[in-house]
Amino acid sequence: MTRVVIAPDKFKGSLTAVAAAEAIALGVRDALPDADIAACPVADGGEGTLEVLENAGGRLVRLSVRGPLEEHVDARYVVLDGTAYIESARACGIEFVDPTPETALAAHTWGVGELLADALSRGASRLVLTVGGTASTDGGAGMLAALGAGVFDPFDAPIGLGGGTLSRVAKVELTPARERLGSVEVTVATDVTNPLVGPNGAAAVFGPQKGARPQEVEELDTALGRWAQALVNVGCADVSAVPGAGAGGGVAGGAIAGLGAKVASGFDLIAGLTGVDTALAGADLVITGEGSLDSQSLAGKAPAGIAARAGRAGVPLMVLAGRIQLDAADLAGLGVIGSSALIDHAPSLDHARTHAAELLRARAGALVRTWLS
Repeated sequence: MTRVVIAPDKFKGSLTAVAAAEAIALGVRDALPDADIAACPVADGGEGTLEVLENAGGRLVRLSVRGPLEEHVDARYVVLDGTAYIESARACGIEFVDPTPETALAAHTWGVGELLADALSRGASRLVLTVGGTASTDGGAGMLAALGAGVFDPFDAPIGLGGGTLSRVAKVELTPARERLGSVEVTVATDVTNPLVGPNGAAAVFGPQKGARPQEVEELDTALGRWAQALVNVGCADVSAVPGAGAGGGVAGGAIAGLGAKVASGFDLIAGLTGVDTALAGADLVITGEGSLDSQSLAGKAPAGIAARAGRAGVPLMVLAGRIQLDAADLAGLGVIGSSALIDHAPSLDHARTHAAELLRARAGALVRTWLS
């Protein structure tokens, strides 16, 4: 019996990873009715991670928290085997704001701290924080404040929330937050390697997409440097240049310095929970994919991670994507033996997005038939 492993990431704007895996499985079944199919949707720690974890058996917890500005938002996290998986964007995601210079300075991570606090109150034995897609560039200061930390100006007054306020930070009191955390281990899941400050830092690289103009980027970068120094002054590690500390607008850096968090690959961490490694043993074919297969896909994203695993296991790899912007050499370098882009089989981009499930089913079936021939 032919064994096919299906391990896609989300098709952003169209399908969750779980829905994409279901559509691809239907296509495989169309071409190979007797196939032994193992559906293992994956994520890299960004948007869509919680759906993948829930599909893997996690329990969803819902609550209302303070959003990236003042309004409350309906947020959620997943608990699996005692570990709480907190997706920062569920509390302070870019989708909750209109990206402007003002919101780039004002957005904060207080709601992320509320999610962590709720998980602690429910007895979580470990916290995993995923950090992509935030509206904030506050270095995790709001998150730490929500856990009880004090962030003060030179006159011992609280500085308030938002990355812009960090230009006034002079001292930090972390004891209440650390006491609340106790012995619970914290892991930051990210595949981003940007440091907290500098030309490749949180403000410079991610600030513009959050509404920051060059002047706000400079202001935020300087403020984050001041924040990093304030943390050093109370005995924390200097995270200004630590790879990955700039992820999520620096919330990763705040977790590393303030909570003693360790950094782990988002993809490797999540993939390890989906059963994909076990499924690949003895498989005959693996199919992966995501919305856009491009140069970013080569740097720690799910398709590259699946490609590496397929290569080690000696399993042929096929790729489906909404669009493919890699050339033949790049695809060959990933070990891809067959690929298909939905946009190439749709009259328009909008059609490809709204009919992604049926297109995935059709293209998966076509790829498998080609492989069988």
